[in-house]
Amino acid sequence: MTPRTHVTVLPPSLVEMATRHVRSAVLSGALEPGERIIEETLCARLGISRAPVREALRLLAQEGLVEHLPRRGFRVLVWSATDILQLFELRRVLERHAIESALPLPAHGDPFGAVRTALDEMRAADVSDDTLERDNAHRRFHLEVVALAGNHQLNLAYAPVLLKLQLPMARNLREEARVASRRNGIRRHAELLESLESNDPDIACAALQRHGELTYLNLDIC
Repeated sequence: MTPRTHVTVLPPSLVEMATRHVRSAVLSGALEPGERIIEETLCARLGISRAPVREALRLLAQEGLVEHLPRRGFRVLVWSATDILQLFELRRVLERHAIESALPLPAHGDPFGAVRTALDEMRAADVSDDTLERDNAHRRFHLEVVALAGNHQLNLAYAPVLLKLQLPMARNLREEARVASRRNGIRRHAELLESLESNDPDIACAALQRHGELTYLNLDIC
């Protein structure tokens, strides 16, 4: 008789709690790029065992927020300025293609409703000062822009690019709020939505070009 293999199933709530905690620390800047993540410290802070912490770090590594160093544990992922610029360039190409493919959209119904909902969620998170939810809504906004094209393969190609960019995107919003005004990020996205609602691909693509997603990152290419 073949012996049964015992599989440990971790409580999703514990993994979710650890994932949310570390993601929030990374996106808020509390954990800086390159900084080591000490599993024991996380376990003590959250009052949980090492297994859900490790699973959370594994999931965050898949998202491109942390990386595993053999025999050295985990650290916050470090992207070079060139990597970030190339990823933003790819994001812009895919978004432009989506807009040019989608517009003009049929006038019936509310074709931009999902984009507007994501912007409303950004506003609500901004009012409640929930930076993690604001960052989540920010990503949803851009995902919904690309989804306007109704191209499943484009959505699949775009999602991992956006996932890799979630840290620089969050940092740009955070620095924008510190240097200028936290409302500026909402205004920029409202302007992009307004350009989409014109249903004119030229107007929307021009707005996309001046969107300002890199303005506050201060990237230097040597």
